[in-house]
Amino acid sequence: MRQVVKLKNGCEGPVTTFIVEPFVAHQEEYYLSITSNRLDYEVSFSPAGGMDVEEHWDQLRSVKLDTLEALDSQTVAPLTAGMPLELKPQLEAFIIAVFQVFLDLDMTLLEMNPFTFDASGQPFPLDIRMELDDTAKFRSGPKWGDVDFPLPFGRTQTPSEEFVHSLDEATGASLKFTVLNPQGHVWLMVAGGGASVIYTDTVADLGYAQELGNYGEYSGAPNTGETYQYANTVLACATSHLDSQPRALLIGGGIANFTDVAATFQGIIMALREHAEALRAAKMRIFVRRGGPNYQKGLALMRALGVELALPIQVYGPESSMTGICAEAIAYVKGSAS
Repeated sequence: MRQVVKLKNGCEGPVTTFIVEPFVAHQEEYYLSITSNRLDYEVSFSPAGGMDVEEHWDQLRSVKLDTLEALDSQTVAPLTAGMPLELKPQLEAFIIAVFQVFLDLDMTLLEMNPFTFDASGQPFPLDIRMELDDTAKFRSGPKWGDVDFPLPFGRTQTPSEEFVHSLDEATGASLKFTVLNPQGHVWLMVAGGGASVIYTDTVADLGYAQELGNYGEYSGAPNTGETYQYANTVLACATSHLDSQPRALLIGGGIANFTDVAATFQGIIMALREHAEALRAAKMRIFVRRGGPNYQKGLALMRALGVELALPIQVYGPESSMTGICAEAIAYVKGSAS
């Protein structure tokens, strides 16, 4: 079943998932939530759950515990204080068990509103909401099963974006790629989330936001193979939709803390070799700027590649500013277009 919905703000998109829940006869409704904060976990319980839970927010009880602290009967006791004695053991055991599942599945939020006790006296969630930490999929993915992390409402992914997303899910590194303008003339292959923001903001500040082909980053020490696949995807997009205007590709980023620059550049170089003909056809000029472990070796490899493939590759070390290199790239594209 598929239903297209248009929101009041004009955003439109398909709704493809519908939840049908079984009816469970019950009298009492309870509320339970677990939230992962920066430095602790917060567990909350209310004997007045359901649609009107917020009207009875004064009955909500919460406890906080450090990330390495266990949840036991003593910690749970303040939550169940005032509950009937015959329910306390089951409630405490249930809350502790739910917290263990919360940790085991790498959740960031779990909320049951409400849960009740079924005819056999067992806790039964009538409505449950869970948020998973998508960066933990490489570890907990097999436990989650076939889980789909939805995009913001109204947005769909291109095949290239889907491929990079699948790479990102399968590694402990970070690989992000979003196509902004398939016909853009300035493309990014930036290492590090902070550097990707600087490059993107600088291109926009210089008045060339509409020409920015993509936004993305690779970080967290991806291996050579992962970097190759990421670079191969970016280059394929950057050399599509060719026209008479030259293009610029910004490779690199800031100064790495632990990422082996030479190792990641090896993967990028493999992709550049494969796309050399397409890069020449696109009149692509490549601007490389990087620092960090083995950066001298990585930059030397890039210089040698430019000579080998007859590609215009301008190479800079950490002494050069990222914003200045962005300005050079835009001047090249802008000057060549005029």
